[in-house]
Amino acid sequence: MNPKLLEILVCPVTKGALIYDKANAELISKSARLAYPIRNDIPVMLEEEARALTDAEIERL
Repeated sequence: MNPKLLEILVCPVTKGALIYDKANAELISKSARLAYPIRNDIPVMLEEEARALTDAEIERL
């Protein structure tokens, strides 16, 4: 994930900051409780493509 791209990307739902999860190839929005997938090095910033985070996942962040 390009660090400069990560600096400018925000959650499309909350406009909050994102956390890069390299192990799962996702961008995490704690405020929206969503994980946006990264496919072929391209973040998919669509709410309908994101998966909901569990309480346990939120607590680990």
